[in-house]
Amino acid sequence: MSFDVLSMPWLPEAPVDFKQRCKSFDREDSDLGDRLRALASHRLTSSHAIIFQRTLGRLLTQGADLAPLSSFRLAILPSFTMDTIAGMIPAACARHGVAVDVAIAEFDQIVQTAFNPDAEVFRERPDGVLFLFDHRWIGLDRVAPSDDGSDRIDLAIDRLRTCVRRIREQFSAQCILSTIAAPPGTLFGSLERALPAAMRFNIDRFNQALVVLAAEERAILFDVAALAEQAGTARWFDPVAWYLYKIPFSADCSGLFADWLGRLLGAVRGKSRKCLVLDCDNTLWGGVIGDDGIENIVIGSGSGLGESFADVQQLALDLKARGILLAVCSKNNLENARLPFAEHPDMLIRESDIAVFQANWTDKPTNLEAIADALQIGLDSLVLLDDNPAERAQVRAALPMVAVPELPADPAYYAHYLSSAGYFEALTFSDEDRKRSDSYSANVERTELREQLRDLGDYLSALDMVLSTRPFDAVGRQRIAQLINKSNQFNVATRRYTEAEVERFERDPDIFTMQVRLRDKYSDYGMIGVCIATTSENDATAWDVDTWLMSCRVLGRKVEEAMLQTLVGAAREAGKMTIRARYLRTAKNNMVADLFDRLGFERIDETSDGDRTYCLDVEGVELEKLPHTRDDG
Repeated sequence: MSFDVLSMPWLPEAPVDFKQRCKSFDREDSDLGDRLRALASHRLTSSHAIIFQRTLGRLLTQGADLAPLSSFRLAILPSFTMDTIAGMIPAACARHGVAVDVAIAEFDQIVQTAFNPDAEVFRERPDGVLFLFDHRWIGLDRVAPSDDGSDRIDLAIDRLRTCVRRIREQFSAQCILSTIAAPPGTLFGSLERALPAAMRFNIDRFNQALVVLAAEERAILFDVAALAEQAGTARWFDPVAWYLYKIPFSADCSGLFADWLGRLLGAVRGKSRKCLVLDCDNTLWGGVIGDDGIENIVIGSGSGLGESFADVQQLALDLKARGILLAVCSKNNLENARLPFAEHPDMLIRESDIAVFQANWTDKPTNLEAIADALQIGLDSLVLLDDNPAERAQVRAALPMVAVPELPADPAYYAHYLSSAGYFEALTFSDEDRKRSDSYSANVERTELREQLRDLGDYLSALDMVLSTRPFDAVGRQRIAQLINKSNQFNVATRRYTEAEVERFERDPDIFTMQVRLRDKYSDYGMIGVCIATTSENDATAWDVDTWLMSCRVLGRKVEEAMLQTLVGAAREAGKMTIRARYLRTAKNNMVADLFDRLGFERIDETSDGDRTYCLDVEGVELEKLPHTRDDG
């Protein structure tokens, strides 16, 4: 067999009744968002994608509740036509947790459109603006031996910087910049990368300048160059499509292009997966541990099959090193399943690398629910890697929100399929990300301490917690935006903001902002809470709580009480008499339905949908130091 990335073989085949399923969607369906995502998570033809696009458009027009899909208005400013591309985008984005509304500007009008706030593409205020161009827009298709192209690169970077700043000033939208792919043909052969006059040299130089620009202007990179290389540039570039239709790449690449864009927007909305759940037999090693024994399972060097399984384990460890949690879900006797992790010399993964170890004879959907519950994350944060097609089908049917990649018969491709599927797309990589796996391991020690100390007060005191609160700042900006877009359960209003919007809050002296950090004797959690409050439009003496969220990793630590103390203290200093707050119910935030009740707010209204409005008299709150924390900020 061979691996054809353009067919996206990690996705299961689309159901034969795909069109009928799309027609059956009704705006009143309670599980509409989950059903849409599950249907989009198949291998779709362009016809499938167009049907899905029309269905999604119909539901958006009807005002349907598409939760847990997150909405995103995307404006695309392209240097080329997108006739065969645009229809693939909505399904790809839904696959990655986003209900996207796409508006596309006239082609090759990037700068003119960016400077026209009344342009049709901006009629609905965009959440993000994608600048999409290729080497021709920069003029690098015309580089000659007597012209090294540096002036054209500098000019293009300056134009993009000006456009990005203009967009941010007008809309506070997240700007996304595409890298450019290098055509397969060359003038100088292997000298192309070393010669300043060569096209590849200049394209590489432009892409590096674009990386710097994105960092300086807090934009996001859409790495089209890497996408084209994965597809193969000889397949990516299609001269017929360009000369006839001004489309820069083959129609065969449209699906993968849309999927990469969907991964990126999913990451912007905090939808990237957080946990890789691993089957054991014939997934981490060859053979069945209960039948073959530890001496006969196949793993490690010495055979192609053993090295294939070692590659899967190494990829899992690499993901763990960047903050992805690892779990085990195996139909096995617990003692048998644990044996290779403890005793086989060629096992790369050890049980200490596993956050939750589920090995029993219970069905896998039930065990996956237990894993998500133990980790306090949603089921839509899980990816299950399992060699058994029957188990994969059962999980997809019972838990459609769990990502379950298809796997081929040959284990040599397992790691390739998993890494190519893009479940763990990252926009940033912070110290908090790096430490995430360790913090879950530390939770085991905290649990043991909690079992020893029956009294909650004694337990919290024994943790020796240190809490810090401070306004938003440039250092914490990326993590603040990440928390705002990832937090679903402990999030009273579930409003999403881009990093540019976070910066706007940070710079506005009339807006109260708070970032919260926590550490204890076992580990440093880093930033775990965010609060934003604004002056009420109708009452200058009142603050309205816009955002209040917290990481579920610190539930039960009384962090919310500490946040209230800081909020009330700041309100008094600002001369505010009242704090108003709203709980906006979603499918995932039931745990904070009574947060404001518990914190002493007066409930003044409640809708039939479960939304609640609260009010707090600032002067009536007694400010006191919480007994179980030390405040260093």
